[in-house]
Amino acid sequence: MRHTVVERELELRMILSPEYDVPVPARLAYRTDDPYAVHIVFHIDSEHPVHWTFARDLLVEGVFRSCGDGDVRVWPSKALGRSVVLLALSAPDGEALLEVPAAQVAAWLERTLRLVPPGSEGGQLGIDDELAGLLAQ
Repeated sequence: MRHTVVERELELRMILSPEYDVPVPARLAYRTDDPYAVHIVFHIDSEHPVHWTFARDLLVEGVFRSCGDGDVRVWPSKALGRSVVLLALSAPDGEALLEVPAAQVAAWLERTLRLVPPGSEGGQLGIDDELAGLLAQ
């Protein structure tokens, strides 16, 4: 089975205080062989990039309303008069609050949703084919 990857490089802002933020280059990735997840790689040009993986549904919902619990929380907001999506990430090594333009996230998510519509993710896993192969033996 052939798998497809939808990627988007963008610049997020890491919010360090109400007055100070720093740019963080990142890459969003969606893979049809992992259809329930989105992958974000931060510091893509560095020697030690940081990888995060969480549910695509969480990011989709977070564009419209606050959601998430624990390690990943997502919610829409406004910054300097423009729509943004905020990502709060928590790990044993620390926490980060990141801001990304909502239009960029929404456009990328739309591409993933056209590729694998909500509710059809399980069909991408090939479980039926694997089960049929096992039963045929």
